[in-house]
Amino acid sequence: MQKLNERQKEAVTLTEGRVRVVAGAGSGKTTVLAHRYAFIVNELGISPGNIVCLTFTNKAASEMRRRISRMTDRGNVNDFICTIHGFCAKFLRTEIYRLGFPKTFIILDEADANQLARQAMQEYGIDRRKTTTSRFLAEVGKCKGADADGYIRSCFLPESPQEAPDAIARYMKLQLKQYALDFDDLLYFTLYILRNFPAVRSKWTQRLNYVMIDEGQDCDRDDWQLVRLLSEYHSNLFVVGDPDQAIYEWRGASPQLFVDFNADTTVIMDTNYRSTPQILDAANSIIANNKNRIPKDLNTPNPGGLLPEHRHCKSQTDEAENIAATIGDEHKAGRRYGQMAVLYRSSFISSELEHALVRHKIPYTVWGGAKFMERREIKDVMSYLRLIDSGDDMAFERIANVPSRKFGQASMDKLKEMAAREGRSLYHTLASHPDVRPCSLPAMRRFVALIEECKVRREVTPVSEIADYVLTASGYTDMLRRDEEEERLENLAELINQMKAFEKTRGGDDAEVSSLTQYLQEMALYTAEEEGQDKNDAVRLMTIHQAKGLEFPVVFVAGLTEGTFPSHRTIRERRDRGEEEERRLMYVAVTRAMDRLYLSECEGYLNENGALKFPSRFLYEIPDDRILRVGAGEGTDTLFSGTRMVVDRLNSEVYGASLPLFAVGDEVTHKIFGDGRITAYDPEVDAYTVAFATCTRTLMPRVLSRK
Repeated sequence: MQKLNERQKEAVTLTEGRVRVVAGAGSGKTTVLAHRYAFIVNELGISPGNIVCLTFTNKAASEMRRRISRMTDRGNVNDFICTIHGFCAKFLRTEIYRLGFPKTFIILDEADANQLARQAMQEYGIDRRKTTTSRFLAEVGKCKGADADGYIRSCFLPESPQEAPDAIARYMKLQLKQYALDFDDLLYFTLYILRNFPAVRSKWTQRLNYVMIDEGQDCDRDDWQLVRLLSEYHSNLFVVGDPDQAIYEWRGASPQLFVDFNADTTVIMDTNYRSTPQILDAANSIIANNKNRIPKDLNTPNPGGLLPEHRHCKSQTDEAENIAATIGDEHKAGRRYGQMAVLYRSSFISSELEHALVRHKIPYTVWGGAKFMERREIKDVMSYLRLIDSGDDMAFERIANVPSRKFGQASMDKLKEMAAREGRSLYHTLASHPDVRPCSLPAMRRFVALIEECKVRREVTPVSEIADYVLTASGYTDMLRRDEEEERLENLAELINQMKAFEKTRGGDDAEVSSLTQYLQEMALYTAEEEGQDKNDAVRLMTIHQAKGLEFPVVFVAGLTEGTFPSHRTIRERRDRGEEEERRLMYVAVTRAMDRLYLSECEGYLNENGALKFPSRFLYEIPDDRILRVGAGEGTDTLFSGTRMVVDRLNSEVYGASLPLFAVGDEVTHKIFGDGRITAYDPEVDAYTVAFATCTRTLMPRVLSRK
């Protein structure tokens, strides 16, 4: 507690009631959450099993557990320090039997969901040339979100109809067949049980004395309903967030719910320990233009630094060269490459940057490539383990012929027909007919024998040993060696190491569910970071969304062109809400910088429509005395004249039809035609028809005034 400031101490020690903490960028919200947890355990004497601390990423949850473990006695960190979906998975592992599901239910990842979607679309004759599986799954998500209790009753309960009236319902029935839940289901099934089983709700709400939630601004309505339900008995709900950093409204987050949260006490943490005062001045200037926020200005005890730089460049190549050259200069001055990051709104901007960095022989890494757990060889191993654990069809289809067992598509189709007739899974159908082709193929008999042997081994063998055994016995490792897939072999070795780490920390703490089941559920929830991201000293290239929660001594924000950032497409689609989220995204980008901040844009033409490029409005919102303009030519007014023109034109396009200045019948005045009366309005061109004493004209609103 000695290292905390007064507002941090206040947040830590306000243990009772509904508390909202508005935690500005770099103000130590993770520190406060960890200290508060430790305070409740150490000072109040509350058992960790009666506290839940929820966040949005596994990385954040791991960091929280690590910090708390350093401040509490060993064993005082429990499984309820986790993501929202992680908590739901743990809750359902205990309670889902009430809906007729086994505790070993499957959690679908993206590839699994796509596989089920393709099957449902094929059965109902949906042409995949006209709609993609991702669009189909988006419709599934909308259907589930529109009536969470309804879709569970109609598709997932034992008494629900067996026939599916459409492809979406069929998709859900395919889920039910394998007792498989997607990420949406984890939350909706949890809410369903809490709402419809009073005894369960009473048990859990009484158990959880304290509920804490991180990143409250990124919670959607269902997330809020969950934390409110969990905290309803004791009414001890602690919500930390920052509406100024809400950048996921486009995927359902509701920052307004955090703004409107009826707290007993609100603590505003506005002391930033990350950035220089000059960087914070620029950030405060930008975000002050938003209306949907809780007012605050970040301040810092850090010493002063240099002004942020706005660099106006002549072309995209010039901009990339400028960034690369500056990175080189910073490196010569003593910065490590890994201390620098280039952020951008849209991924396409990285192309020119990469070329420039290569030309300057600067090492770099692009975040957002294939994640570790999504790599082919990792998915194959996980499918083997899932087949051993639950025998699900998706895992079977992925690895039935990997390595090759002469079991092609024709054999798979025949097996599917047999499985459909018998109402069994593909694997159990294969195992039940050892004398019938294609089940009788020698390689498939060996395959079944291997899986059955591993099913027995799993009862007494750690996950890492099962995986290592199946890789060797199946011939998978030999296949990679023959193909000289050294990188993939190294990835498999890393996976085995991760499994061993899991066994040390989490294995065997639930007698009712095997460690293999636990491991698979944990991995399905976990999105691994890009492999090797911290192994080399390299400049990081990433989108601003990927940069959330990170910090770097030197930050470049590239592509600050009106239309690209802010995205005019976003503003057209969501109007004020879209513009404010784009501004929050800019605020997040600026507040990633610790010591130096470079903001750049360039002349040229937009890829989207070929229009001339002009600097972003966000650059204009920083006063000249708070930023150094480089390459501005004739001055700020000239530089931003095009920006103002583009913004006015967009505002007229977006708001003209919905927010007319005048109504039909209003009396107006024109400096040439005199007094008149409006007779009609054309929203497509935002123009009014006005009847004057001597003529009738169709005019733009800017030349009219009320009489």
